[in-house]
Amino acid sequence: MSGGPEQQQDEDSHNSFVAEDSQQCAVQTDSVCADLFPRAKQILLPSDSEAEVPHLQELSKPSDLPPVGQFSQVYWPNQCKVIRDRIEHIDWIPTTPEPMYTPTGLEMMPPYQPPDKGTVVYLGEEANTASCFMYSQVRGLCPMKQVLHQKLDNTLIFEARFESGNLQKVVKVNDFEYQLTLRTDLYTSRHTQWYYFQVSNTQAGMPYRFTIVNFTKRNSLYKHGLRPLLYSEADAKKHNVGWRRTGNEIKYYKNNVGEGGHQYFSLTWTFQFPHDRDTCYFAHCYPYTYSNLQEYLVDISKDPEKSKFCKIRILCRSLAGNIVYVLTITNPPESGNDTKRKAVILTARVHPGETNSSWIMKGFLDYILGNSHKAQQLRDTFVFKVVPMLNPDGVIVGNHRCSLTGKDLNRKYKCKVKKCYPSIWYTRNMIRRVMEKRDIFLYCDIHGHNRKQNVFMYGCERKQQPKAPYLQPRAFPLLLSKNCPDKFSFPDCRFRVRKSKEGTGRVVMWKMGINNSYTLEASICGSKLGWRQSTHFDTKDLESIGQHFCDALLNYSVHNEMPGTETQHKIFQESDPVEKVKLPITASAKQVGKDFSPERLTHDAEGNGRNTSVPQKSRKSVWPDINLSTRESFRSSSFNLISQKTKKHDGRSVSSSSEKTFQYLKGHDRIAKSNSKKEERKMESLPLKPERLRKNWTASQDVNCRKSKSCQARNTLQFSLPLLPQAKNRQPAAKYQDVYWSPSSSANEGP
Repeated sequence: MSGGPEQQQDEDSHNSFVAEDSQQCAVQTDSVCADLFPRAKQILLPSDSEAEVPHLQELSKPSDLPPVGQFSQVYWPNQCKVIRDRIEHIDWIPTTPEPMYTPTGLEMMPPYQPPDKGTVVYLGEEANTASCFMYSQVRGLCPMKQVLHQKLDNTLIFEARFESGNLQKVVKVNDFEYQLTLRTDLYTSRHTQWYYFQVSNTQAGMPYRFTIVNFTKRNSLYKHGLRPLLYSEADAKKHNVGWRRTGNEIKYYKNNVGEGGHQYFSLTWTFQFPHDRDTCYFAHCYPYTYSNLQEYLVDISKDPEKSKFCKIRILCRSLAGNIVYVLTITNPPESGNDTKRKAVILTARVHPGETNSSWIMKGFLDYILGNSHKAQQLRDTFVFKVVPMLNPDGVIVGNHRCSLTGKDLNRKYKCKVKKCYPSIWYTRNMIRRVMEKRDIFLYCDIHGHNRKQNVFMYGCERKQQPKAPYLQPRAFPLLLSKNCPDKFSFPDCRFRVRKSKEGTGRVVMWKMGINNSYTLEASICGSKLGWRQSTHFDTKDLESIGQHFCDALLNYSVHNEMPGTETQHKIFQESDPVEKVKLPITASAKQVGKDFSPERLTHDAEGNGRNTSVPQKSRKSVWPDINLSTRESFRSSSFNLISQKTKKHDGRSVSSSSEKTFQYLKGHDRIAKSNSKKEERKMESLPLKPERLRKNWTASQDVNCRKSKSCQARNTLQFSLPLLPQAKNRQPAAKYQDVYWSPSSSANEGP
């Protein structure tokens, strides 16, 4: 490996950064040169044995570097041929959220075209003929176009031999219908999900149909309204319009193709090109390439302010020789010693086809590198270690899931063979090295999800959680759901550690001692929540997730050294109620139980009768991840809230709203541990009795609970609720319009 002296210190202290030669991280040209970024020192773990692995070709000599003014070289497997042109796209945000596709029931399933029929108009390189990756080179240049038809006609011209492109074969069925086959991940026979290709020689206004015939996943978001992305170079140049959703008659279905015992699925859609003789692109999700990342890092290094608190280092080189970057972000400490600062670790893009994770990471970095007061507070409080792209090789070649080993890197965090999985090996040991200097407050690996909607998190928890409330793994996702209620779904979060996930970053870091260890999942499609229901995520939405992550982290930190930091979210306030039941402005727990009796629930404010029966499906959807016996605990745990005064936990001051979150979660855990799994399953199958239904409805109010100052001596809980009509002269009712309880809320209306 190259990339700087092995003994170069990668100190966390800002003073050490200031003492370094300022020229080390300077960018003298428009390229990111490996020699300008010093290598980070790592602690080497002994390995019992290292099997034979694909070897890395000696890296380029200085004379082989690109001329001044060109971008940094990108290393490809030697058998991959690449076109000369570099593909670039403009940023553009739709004026309104783009709706998902609504099936009409009339979508057709085109028949599969056998290989010996039709006209092959594109055939990619047979990259998977080799058994494994052997060596890389800077670029394997090839002619710009590969046109297999004999005469100039209206046949579309396809191309995918560019960075992150993926297309293996295209067959022309008729003048306006094409059958496409995606290339599997290199050195595998699987993982066809990501696609990104170019189409030229277009005709405007004609009804084209594309059908991709070799998907391997049985379920797909294309069944639930996901639409392909289209980019027109003519629209970008003339109208400054970028990626947008397209497609009608969209259908995802099982086809009759089967090879080697594999079942394949097809995606078909119709569309019209916007311009004649245009060059267009189609993609599964918004592309974010390795070159895009390098450009972003160049901009940071050139910024005189950002470069003071953001240091870019080379973590390692990938199997093909591409640089894996690590960023250290923190403000210089006033005392000159920042060892008391805790660390926050973020990684992304371990799966190449989950490009939305890079857009979330971009939003996070834009926020944390900004000059806002909150960004300053975060940099004063934490040392951030960020690895923005763990799998650059897979991103470059257009893989969906794997690296050049043909393996999923997110299952290799327990592996000690660093030659096969260098980015994972060095990331794990970088984190271990950080743990020797400081506590790690939170670890998060950012992903995209291809089968579920919304944004959610996976965490880790034991059967018996520690008593310290800030170590509860559910607290941070709950805060994030309050920051981002129209995109983030807390009911979709899961905290179970499955055996099949033991090699993932989330679980390995948790077992290393990081209690707040998460995987953040963002849907490739869009949201089912609030006003964003049935709309796609765009790049601005994805970047906003990274920004909300920062806000939630600031609220969650509750640090003594952060004056004025206080959780601003009402954890128990319900979003988007449908039915509004009004109660007196203050009421004790006993009064609330009386007011929400089964008899009262059968009448609205005007005394009209209501049907109190709740279908079993509706009851379950309101509490998707909580068993029935645990639900009963919410009423008692919700009433066990502390006063507005700040309490102490392990030397930390915890604000009242944050304490509500922790008490909420502690009550849940305490009751859950007192019941056996057998009893829980038995209780789940029984219908709710009126008394239990009353308890559950009372607990699900999510009202703004607090202790009244006049009643603190008696320790009587008070509830801030809307005024009854006859009490309007006491206080304006409009102040409480956003606090209601809804007995008919369901999971379809948001968390």
